[in-house]
Amino acid sequence: MIRILIADDEQIERMALEKKLKKLFGETCEVQSAENGREVLECYSVWKPQILILDVRMPGISGLEAAEKIRETDRDCSIIFLTAFDEFSYAKKAISVRALDYILKPADDRELTAAVEEGIRVAQETGRRTPRENASTAEPKEAPEQEDRILSYVKAHFAEDLSVQDVAGHFGYADAYFCRIFKQHFGKSFVSYLTDYRIERAKEKLGEKETNIREVGQTVGYADPNYFAKVFRRVTGMSPTEYQSRMD
Repeated sequence: MIRILIADDEQIERMALEKKLKKLFGETCEVQSAENGREVLECYSVWKPQILILDVRMPGISGLEAAEKIRETDRDCSIIFLTAFDEFSYAKKAISVRALDYILKPADDRELTAAVEEGIRVAQETGRRTPRENASTAEPKEAPEQEDRILSYVKAHFAEDLSVQDVAGHFGYADAYFCRIFKQHFGKSFVSYLTDYRIERAKEKLGEKETNIREVGQTVGYADPNYFAKVFRRVTGMSPTEYQSRMD
């Protein structure tokens, strides 16, 4: 079971998020919650979650401070920041902890689900791999001049173990800043875009005759066929087998 720890000082939001995650991922994940950064650190020391979903601002120890402390000993867990504050100063501080995603409240359900799914995929398929360090932590340009090149890179490497850090580092952007400008320019988070693109390519391959579903999942970046089927159903509303039968 993948372990997910969420933290938010707003009780209603924390409980709603915990309920949502248990409903969506209860078969594969255990979910616990904390109401501040101190509780995050206490829970982490005992439970060692593989995915952290943290509010940035919390009383006492903030989500950023808790994440920085955890990164001192664990460079591999997936960290997702969930915040109501769209300030570059926060995104800039998130660079040092190499966040998987930086999502603004109120969170879009598809965006949050895709981010958690990517965290699960990382934990399951790569043994909690160490993301590549950012190529640059300098102040980036205010807007990318290479939007079409970014999409071309993603489309060329989507079947690989591709992370935000990989793409941001390749183009010289800080991780959190890259997450922010990607959504601004393409209308969805990087993780959501990658998931949707993988499923679209999978649909194309499932339309071909005598296609093996396990092989299709592997060719679009999902080594675990069961996990591929779960993501496919979440995006399309049907299993790969059902989709393939409708294409016959």
